[in-house]
Amino acid sequence: MEQHGISKLDLKRRNRMQVLKILKQRGPTSRIDIAGTLELTRAAVTIITNEMIEQGIIAEIGEYKHITEKAPRGRKKILIDINNHYKFPIGVTIEEDIVSVGLSTLSGDVLDKRNMSIDKNTDYQKIRGFVEQSIREILSDNCLDINSILGIGFGIFPTMYSKLRIDVKDDVPDYSKIRNEIRELVDIPLVFDNSVKGTAMANIDFLKTKDINRQNIAFLQYGNTLNFVVTNLNEPIISYDNRTNFVDKMIINPTAGKVCSCGRRGCVESELTPAAIRRKLKEAYSQENTPFLYEASKGSFMSVTREMIMAAYEKGDKPVKEILDTAVMFVAVLINNLYFSTNPQKIVIHRFPIKSDAEFDHLKEVISQIASPFVASKVERSIIDSRHRFLSGCALAIRELFFNKGGYDTASKN
Repeated sequence: MEQHGISKLDLKRRNRMQVLKILKQRGPTSRIDIAGTLELTRAAVTIITNEMIEQGIIAEIGEYKHITEKAPRGRKKILIDINNHYKFPIGVTIEEDIVSVGLSTLSGDVLDKRNMSIDKNTDYQKIRGFVEQSIREILSDNCLDINSILGIGFGIFPTMYSKLRIDVKDDVPDYSKIRNEIRELVDIPLVFDNSVKGTAMANIDFLKTKDINRQNIAFLQYGNTLNFVVTNLNEPIISYDNRTNFVDKMIINPTAGKVCSCGRRGCVESELTPAAIRRKLKEAYSQENTPFLYEASKGSFMSVTREMIMAAYEKGDKPVKEILDTAVMFVAVLINNLYFSTNPQKIVIHRFPIKSDAEFDHLKEVISQIASPFVASKVERSIIDSRHRFLSGCALAIRELFFNKGGYDTASKN
């Protein structure tokens, strides 16, 4: 007879998942409060959590400290929390300019890292060789055996799919080739996904300050293309999952004089990407129009760097100032449109060419003027810096192999 419904094991796994997700979002919590949230009996939660404590997944960390002078009578609340050293994820993030490999705890604390700068001429074999060597070194240098590793998460930027021999059909990447090659190196569970999604997850899961009311963010990543992810209840919305670069096609300047190669007028690709900014600067570049930039680059636009551009902005090269001020205005327009089309609690911006608090404050000021102070208040910077981009891969591995499995050991090496 065909059976329907969920098994006891599935129910147990689901309950463990919920316990871990509460601890991830709230931090140290008592069994009583967990029972109330999950609408389970205290006895049921005690059985679940005691088993997870025995397995080393969570741990008791002490009594709840009451703010009031007189604590209420009755059984004292004992706080439990995730044992962030239960197992360790290895993260691998491959983006247009870097291969980042590292080791972290389950809370995203960095334990080890290795980075290699790359460019469009870096071939697949060099990237693969660096990844393999880095994984071996991390295991050896940290005296870790396979049983100590949760798994390896690979966050791959969409523009790198072709170089890494990842086929894409109907916007869905097929990671089977690279998965099989990594399997030959090490027998550890593997997770592959979009690095933009992984970095968005890292910005949710690795926050040091817990906020139980924070349920969804919009995440905007700047690079040779702009990429966008939206979450709901702290999970990525699937419709954005494999189309993170759709932002490039959004119109932000309908009065633009030129039509982009994509056939649109004033899209993000033709107005805001690094290539678009450099094209505009090159058109304005001359000894007469941009004297400081011209002199700093010795008359060769190929020698122009970001530092030169910012110095020319400060020195008052008028075309440089107009181009950059206009770009900031278009960023404000884009953020306003993304906010009102997705309604997130926060918009997190990542890898934007903002090097200081003053530059970030200037961006928020422009957003206030173009959109509103309310929208500006919703914008914050990513907590993931360029040295630790491998945390995208770590976040993907932790989500898939720890939280989504209720802390159960992954018997299958996928």
